[in-house]
Amino acid sequence: MGNNTKILINKRFLFLDRDGVINVHRKNDYVKAIDEFEFLPGAEMALVALSHLFERIIIVTNQRGVGKGKMSETSLLSVHTYLKTRIESQGGRIDAIYYCTELDDNHPRRKPNGGMAEQAKTDFPEINFSQSIMVGDTKTDIEFGNKLNMCTVLIKNEPPPYTSQPDCVFPSLTAFAFSLENE
Repeated sequence: MGNNTKILINKRFLFLDRDGVINVHRKNDYVKAIDEFEFLPGAEMALVALSHLFERIIIVTNQRGVGKGKMSETSLLSVHTYLKTRIESQGGRIDAIYYCTELDDNHPRRKPNGGMAEQAKTDFPEINFSQSIMVGDTKTDIEFGNKLNMCTVLIKNEPPPYTSQPDCVFPSLTAFAFSLENE
Protein backbone atom coordinates (compact mmCIF):
# COMPACT_ATOMS: atom_id res chain seq x y z
CA MET A 1 0.00 0.00 0.00
CA GLY A 2 1.09 3.56 -0.44
CA ASN A 3 2.49 5.43 -3.36
CA ASN A 4 4.98 3.00 -4.79
CA THR A 5 4.74 4.48 -8.27
CA LYS A 6 7.49 2.18 -9.53
CA ILE A 7 4.88 -0.57 -9.99
CA LEU A 8 2.99 1.79 -12.29
CA ILE A 9 5.90 2.37 -14.66
CA ASN A 10 5.78 0.69 -18.08
CA LYS A 11 2.04 0.15 -17.95
CA ARG A 12 0.47 0.74 -21.36
CA PHE A 13 -3.27 0.96 -20.77
CA LEU A 14 -5.27 3.16 -18.43
CA PHE A 15 -8.79 2.47 -17.21
CA LEU A 16 -10.55 5.28 -15.35
CA ASP A 17 -13.75 5.58 -13.40
CA ARG A 18 -15.66 8.78 -14.19
CA ASP A 19 -17.60 10.21 -11.22
CA GLY A 20 -15.29 11.19 -8.36
CA VAL A 21 -12.16 10.76 -10.49
CA ILE A 22 -12.70 13.03 -13.51
CA ASN A 23 -15.76 14.98 -12.47
CA VAL A 24 -17.45 16.01 -9.25
CA HIS A 25 -19.55 13.18 -7.85
CA ARG A 26 -23.00 14.59 -7.17
CA LYS A 27 -24.03 13.55 -3.67
CA ASN A 28 -27.15 11.34 -3.79
CA ASP A 29 -27.67 12.28 -7.43
CA TYR A 30 -26.40 11.64 -10.95
CA VAL A 31 -24.85 13.80 -13.65
CA LYS A 32 -27.96 13.89 -15.81
CA ALA A 33 -26.99 16.60 -18.31
CA ILE A 34 -23.96 18.50 -19.59
CA ASP A 35 -24.68 21.50 -17.36
CA GLU A 36 -24.36 19.20 -14.30
CA PHE A 37 -20.97 17.85 -15.40
CA GLU A 38 -18.18 19.62 -13.50
CA PHE A 39 -14.54 18.63 -13.95
CA LEU A 40 -12.59 18.15 -10.75
CA PRO A 41 -9.79 20.71 -10.35
CA GLY A 42 -6.90 19.83 -12.66
CA ALA A 43 -8.63 16.77 -14.15
CA GLU A 44 -8.67 18.12 -17.69
CA MET A 45 -4.95 18.80 -17.75
CA ALA A 46 -4.27 15.48 -16.01
CA LEU A 47 -6.15 13.67 -18.80
CA VAL A 48 -4.14 15.55 -21.43
CA ALA A 49 -0.88 14.57 -19.70
CA LEU A 50 -2.00 10.95 -19.30
CA SER A 51 -2.86 10.83 -23.01
CA HIS A 52 0.84 11.10 -23.76
CA LEU A 53 1.79 8.34 -21.32
CA PHE A 54 -0.64 5.55 -22.25
CA GLU A 55 -1.46 3.75 -25.49
CA ARG A 56 -5.15 3.55 -24.59
CA ILE A 57 -7.30 5.49 -22.16
CA ILE A 58 -10.62 3.85 -21.39
CA ILE A 59 -13.37 5.12 -19.08
CA VAL A 60 -15.49 2.46 -17.34
CA THR A 61 -18.44 3.82 -15.42
CA ASN A 62 -21.50 2.41 -13.69
CA GLN A 63 -24.45 4.63 -14.61
CA ARG A 64 -27.38 3.27 -12.64
CA GLY A 65 -29.27 6.57 -13.06
CA VAL A 66 -30.32 5.49 -16.56
CA GLY A 67 -31.68 2.18 -15.25
CA LYS A 68 -33.57 4.04 -12.53
CA GLY A 69 -35.15 6.38 -15.09
CA LYS A 70 -33.44 9.46 -13.61
CA MET A 71 -31.90 10.26 -17.00
CA SER A 72 -31.97 8.98 -20.55
CA GLU A 73 -29.22 7.08 -22.31
CA THR A 74 -29.22 9.91 -24.86
CA SER A 75 -28.40 12.38 -22.06
CA LEU A 76 -25.61 10.10 -20.84
CA LEU A 77 -24.14 9.91 -24.34
CA SER A 78 -24.30 13.72 -24.61
CA VAL A 79 -22.33 14.04 -21.38
CA HIS A 80 -19.74 11.57 -22.67
CA THR A 81 -19.45 13.38 -26.01
CA TYR A 82 -18.93 16.64 -24.09
CA LEU A 83 -16.24 15.03 -21.92
CA LYS A 84 -14.34 13.59 -24.91
CA THR A 85 -14.62 16.81 -26.91
CA ARG A 86 -13.30 18.95 -24.03
CA ILE A 87 -10.27 16.69 -23.59
CA GLU A 88 -9.59 16.49 -27.33
CA SER A 89 -9.83 20.29 -27.67
CA GLN A 90 -6.91 20.55 -25.23
CA GLY A 91 -4.73 18.01 -27.03
CA GLY A 92 -5.68 14.90 -25.05
CA ARG A 93 -7.76 11.87 -25.84
CA ILE A 94 -10.11 9.29 -24.44
CA ASP A 95 -10.20 6.22 -26.64
CA ALA A 96 -13.55 4.86 -25.45
CA ILE A 97 -16.16 5.15 -22.73
CA TYR A 98 -17.98 2.03 -21.55
CA TYR A 99 -20.90 2.24 -19.19
CA CYS A 100 -23.34 -0.05 -17.45
CA THR A 101 -26.88 1.16 -16.83
CA GLU A 102 -28.10 -2.10 -15.25
CA LEU A 103 -29.51 -2.05 -11.72
CA ASP A 104 -28.50 -5.63 -10.91
CA ASP A 105 -25.18 -5.65 -9.00
CA ASN A 106 -24.45 -9.09 -10.46
CA HIS A 107 -24.76 -7.98 -14.08
CA PRO A 108 -21.54 -8.98 -15.93
CA ARG A 109 -20.91 -5.42 -17.15
CA ARG A 110 -21.44 -3.77 -13.79
CA LYS A 111 -18.31 -3.07 -11.77
CA PRO A 112 -16.77 -4.83 -9.96
CA ASN A 113 -17.51 -7.43 -12.65
CA GLY A 114 -15.21 -7.21 -15.66
CA GLY A 115 -17.65 -6.99 -18.57
CA MET A 116 -16.78 -3.42 -19.54
CA ALA A 117 -13.06 -4.24 -19.58
CA GLU A 118 -13.70 -7.38 -21.62
CA GLN A 119 -15.63 -5.28 -24.14
CA ALA A 120 -12.70 -2.84 -24.30
CA LYS A 121 -10.34 -5.75 -24.97
CA THR A 122 -12.63 -6.97 -27.76
CA ASP A 123 -12.64 -3.48 -29.31
CA PHE A 124 -8.90 -2.94 -28.71
CA PRO A 125 -7.27 -6.41 -28.88
CA GLU A 126 -3.85 -5.04 -27.92
CA ILE A 127 -5.08 -4.38 -24.36
CA ASN A 128 -3.38 -6.60 -21.83
CA PHE A 129 -4.87 -6.34 -18.34
CA SER A 130 -1.56 -7.11 -16.65
CA GLN A 131 -0.19 -4.04 -18.45
CA SER A 132 -3.10 -1.90 -17.27
CA ILE A 133 -3.89 0.45 -14.42
CA MET A 134 -7.38 1.01 -13.01
CA VAL A 135 -7.95 4.37 -11.33
CA GLY A 136 -11.10 4.79 -9.26
CA ASP A 137 -12.53 6.23 -6.09
CA THR A 138 -14.59 3.32 -4.75
CA LYS A 139 -14.26 -0.19 -3.44
CA THR A 140 -15.90 -1.56 -6.60
CA ASP A 141 -13.30 0.18 -8.79
CA ILE A 142 -10.46 -1.44 -6.86
CA GLU A 143 -12.16 -4.85 -6.90
CA PHE A 144 -12.71 -4.47 -10.67
CA GLY A 145 -9.01 -3.82 -11.26
CA ASN A 146 -7.89 -6.58 -8.90
CA LYS A 147 -10.18 -9.16 -10.54
CA LEU A 148 -8.57 -8.39 -13.89
CA ASN A 149 -4.97 -8.40 -12.59
CA MET A 150 -4.53 -4.65 -13.14
CA CYS A 151 -2.54 -2.32 -10.94
CA THR A 152 -5.04 -0.30 -8.94
CA VAL A 153 -4.98 3.34 -7.90
CA LEU A 154 -7.45 4.76 -5.42
CA ILE A 155 -8.29 8.45 -5.60
CA LYS A 156 -8.88 9.41 -1.96
CA ASN A 157 -7.16 11.43 0.70
CA GLU A 158 -6.81 8.42 3.00
CA PRO A 159 -6.59 4.69 2.39
CA PRO A 160 -9.90 2.97 3.12
CA PRO A 161 -10.38 -0.20 5.14
CA TYR A 162 -11.19 -2.31 2.06
CA THR A 163 -10.61 -6.02 1.76
CA SER A 164 -9.28 -5.44 -1.76
CA GLN A 165 -6.47 -2.97 -1.19
CA PRO A 166 -5.27 -0.61 -3.95
CA ASP A 167 -1.64 -0.65 -5.03
CA CYS A 168 -1.41 3.15 -4.65
CA VAL A 169 -3.48 5.99 -3.22
CA PHE A 170 -3.48 9.57 -4.50
CA PRO A 171 -5.62 12.54 -3.47
CA SER A 172 -6.58 13.34 -7.09
CA LEU A 173 -6.17 12.35 -10.72
CA THR A 174 -3.87 15.35 -11.02
CA ALA A 175 -1.54 14.03 -8.30
CA PHE A 176 -1.54 10.61 -9.98
CA ALA A 177 -0.66 12.09 -13.40
CA PHE A 178 2.03 14.31 -11.87
CA SER A 179 3.65 11.33 -10.14
CA LEU A 180 3.92 9.45 -13.46
CA GLU A 181 5.27 12.44 -15.35
CA ASN A 182 8.05 12.78 -12.79
CA GLU A 183 9.20 9.14 -12.81
